[in-house]
Amino acid sequence: MRIFGKWLGRTLLVLILLTGALLVWKREEVTRLMAVNSLFSAEKIVHNFSHMDSLFLAAPVPRGQAPVSELVIGQPITLPDAYAQWVSARALTSVVVLKDGLLRHEAYYLETGPDDRRISWSVAKSFLSALLGVLLEDGTISSVNDPVTKYAPALRGTAYDGARIEDVLQMESGVRFNEDYLDFWSDINKMGRVLALGQSMDGFATALTERDAKAGQSWQYVSIDTHILGMVIRGATNRPIPELLAERIIAPLGLEQAPYYLTDGHGTAFVLGGLNLTTRDYARFGQMIAQNGLWNGVQVVPAAWIAQSTRPSAKTVKGNTQYGYQWWMPADARQGEVFARGIYGQYIYINQPLGVVIAINAADRAFRDAGVTLSNIAMFRAIAEAAQ
Repeated sequence: MRIFGKWLGRTLLVLILLTGALLVWKREEVTRLMAVNSLFSAEKIVHNFSHMDSLFLAAPVPRGQAPVSELVIGQPITLPDAYAQWVSARALTSVVVLKDGLLRHEAYYLETGPDDRRISWSVAKSFLSALLGVLLEDGTISSVNDPVTKYAPALRGTAYDGARIEDVLQMESGVRFNEDYLDFWSDINKMGRVLALGQSMDGFATALTERDAKAGQSWQYVSIDTHILGMVIRGATNRPIPELLAERIIAPLGLEQAPYYLTDGHGTAFVLGGLNLTTRDYARFGQMIAQNGLWNGVQVVPAAWIAQSTRPSAKTVKGNTQYGYQWWMPADARQGEVFARGIYGQYIYINQPLGVVIAINAADRAFRDAGVTLSNIAMFRAIAEAAQ
């Protein structure tokens, strides 16, 4: 019995030592995995959303050499009566309102400030759409009707084989993908763990083999479609997305701070939601879009692409929103009313007829509750009217 006890004790000691060695060896991966598990917790979410580069791997997006584009301060807005309640209910961290390019309102909440580079989540998708439009204009990518496999041959034999670029732009790939953020085993959460553990996003995408519908047949919002757009762009240019975005979109804008992307363990940018900018810089991007791609005399994004990408073209079901090429529109949108949207309350709202751009960041843990999107749209419209 004493021999067995000694053997058991030694075995446990070896296991403890091996576990300790594994934790030391994989310390960064374990730390990132723990960060994923507590990323949206009530006590950490605001801080986390301003410091994502301390939790995950990241790559800089150089801002270029252009001087900072000044945001000229205009007359303050008399805000709608429900504004303060909205800020509190939606856990807003920042609001920037531009009217005809003038800064008419700016505010920060929950101990954040103008220098915080806040996580975009799916607002990043609209930045990638703009980049794709530039590459289509210069002929690097021939057409949105090209199959994705033309530029990303690794997708042959996967659920994306047969899908066109337009299909993934409109979230009509038909791929089977569970986007439930509240389900630990959903595909979107598995993808988050791939990112945290430094594994390959390309490998995750190419492992998807099942589909719910034929490509182009129906609309289903699946974030992995945007990663496929990133694979297409990288395949067409043989360049990383942070470098391309910096050169073609970011550099002309004169941002206050250099953005950054979260990346996987292979340095591949998390293009579907990993972009981080200050709220003022989100507003600058929105203002460029509102000006049909023109910024300080430079046509950054083709005007024709902005018109094409921001119109409701996807086969969305009836509801309170419509979808285009990685952009959202209200169901009752006027022409030129469009927004980028990310989970937990990130928005860039553009109202061309009224000349208003609103950028907000938030830590809204109730962002999926019924009526939240409609209430946000209503407040954006009320602020836009108040700015007139």
